[in-house]
Amino acid sequence: MEKKSLVILTGPTAVGKTALSLALAKQIGGEIISADSMQIYKYMDIGSAKISREEMAGVPHHLIDVLDPREPFNVVTFQQMARTAMEGIYSRSHIPILVGGTGFYIQAVVRDIDFTESEDDPAFRTACDGLALRDGPEALHDKLRAVDPVSAQAIHPHNTKRVIRALEYYHLTGQPISVHNQEQQRKESPYAFAYFVLNDERERLYRQIDRRVDSMLAQGLLDEVRRLAAMGCERRLVSMQGLGYKELLDYLDGTISYEEAVYRIKRDTRHFAKRQITWFKREKDVIWVDKTDFEYDDWQMLAFMVQTLTERGICA
Repeated sequence: MEKKSLVILTGPTAVGKTALSLALAKQIGGEIISADSMQIYKYMDIGSAKISREEMAGVPHHLIDVLDPREPFNVVTFQQMARTAMEGIYSRSHIPILVGGTGFYIQAVVRDIDFTESEDDPAFRTACDGLALRDGPEALHDKLRAVDPVSAQAIHPHNTKRVIRALEYYHLTGQPISVHNQEQQRKESPYAFAYFVLNDERERLYRQIDRRVDSMLAQGLLDEVRRLAAMGCERRLVSMQGLGYKELLDYLDGTISYEEAVYRIKRDTRHFAKRQITWFKREKDVIWVDKTDFEYDDWQMLAFMVQTLTERGICA
């Protein structure tokens, strides 16, 4: 059976994926599926750097502005929604292009990872939540490090949702989830895919991140967070754990100063970009598109990507 085509364009935050993805979609007859854990939410436009309808320039986009920020969202939900979007794209004889920086979401689709092997244990999750609230997320992360040091290395201590999921998997199966993930990663992809990673020189990327944060604040990010808080979007929600949102909630709560909030947003976004790059370096079959190699010329990068896709038979 002939494999269906799939294109991935990813990279660290603020590297410039959006503009290149639009040009690529127009060139190959593609439709874009957002692989971003925050752009899925309505009302969270500025902090997620969400593309506007005007900026889409007629290119169909999927999984943007779909959920209320009070709704949960995770990799399993993303995988299901992405599959549905891809079926529609294939039915129109177009090529799906996964665009975004959430590497685990992309991996779930590309490798068709099976998340059904273990059941949930709500009581265990509740106990873990209680431990994190009582002793802090680091205490929970320490428990994970004791049973699954590989996952502990890959998951940030403050990503409580993923830490709990890894602990729950071990609790239910007796096997580290990192072992399960490695087994899944070795699966052959059901797609004929090209996995592009857009990257830039580290210090230049960090300067771009700082400029983007300043731009978001100038556009009214603080007011966006105020509106979300007024809607009842509390800190415990998955949506409000996003960079820029949780720090400004701390400022609005009077926990930290505005200057400290801005400092933390910039610092933590830079750290996030570094973790993204580390993730993509671990992925196999990736094609690095380093902007320095193309002298920052988008047309050169686009031509390289189209040529690669043509040589692989992914597009005509």
